[in-house]
Amino acid sequence: METTKNLGIWMDHSIANLIDLNAKKKSHSINSEFTFETKEVALVDSEKTMHNKRQQMHEEFYKKIADEILEYNHVLLFGPTNAKTELHNFLNEDLHFKDIKIDIEAGDKMTENQQVAFVRGHFEK
Repeated sequence: METTKNLGIWMDHSIANLIDLNAKKKSHSINSEFTFETKEVALVDSEKTMHNKRQQMHEEFYKKIADEILEYNHVLLFGPTNAKTELHNFLNEDLHFKDIKIDIEAGDKMTENQQVAFVRGHFEK
């Protein structure tokens, strides 16, 4: 019988903390390239340019996360913003993710230890 590989991802629009309870290093992060400075530079041109830049950089951010998700069978997306829902919608457009069970839960700002405990509690249910 194949072992289920679980991954928890606490995320907002600036960072994603990937938590694998079975890995030696339990978590690592992926940062979005869309920073306050990037926003300010894009706004100098126009608001439309800034919006397009944000969309483009969020998509790159979601692609980086998606590449990591492909190694897992069951994924929990949680965090304080709607970034988790945006990522879920992004993944639903790609057939590579059709066999991966993805759960979404609301979550507040948390310390790394709280995130690990939240993921452990979710997958032990």
